[in-house]
Amino acid sequence: MTISTNKVVTLHYELRENDEKGTFVEKTGENSPLVFIYGIGQMLPEFEKQLKGLKVGDNFSFGLDSKDAYGEYDERALIEVSKSIFMVDGKLNTDLLQVGRMLPLQSQNGRIFNAKVLEILDEVVVMDLNHPMAGKNLHFTGKIVEIREATEEELNHGHVHSCGCGSC
Repeated sequence: MTISTNKVVTLHYELRENDEKGTFVEKTGENSPLVFIYGIGQMLPEFEKQLKGLKVGDNFSFGLDSKDAYGEYDERALIEVSKSIFMVDGKLNTDLLQVGRMLPLQSQNGRIFNAKVLEILDEVVVMDLNHPMAGKNLHFTGKIVEIREATEEELNHGHVHSCGCGSC
């Protein structure tokens, strides 16, 4: 069986910036593979394109330009929010508000998104709404572990119900 639309793909990967010798970002653990339904929009389109047609046991190694991954870094995605939103019982929540920390924010219409605290000023907090990997070229190496047909229930729900790895 080869990777194609509506197949559940289980794989292990290592992610580095730029190329196979670049800065290490992350990798899957032996008991925590990446498991997803191919072709339904769960993964980066270019990531899926690189995996199409592979079989169980196949190794892969490919790069994604930032524009095909999480986009270019956008300076317009830096915002200032009032420090008052981080007040709890009249005091600034310093456990929560720390430079470098990712925090969930909510838009006026209820949408939840993550932002990184860049700077804490007197009246405002400067936050970065860019994805943490925005502006970075990515390089994936890995191996295909399993491929199976997605069940009708998985397709209807839009996600894998069990990966068979014992930790799902």
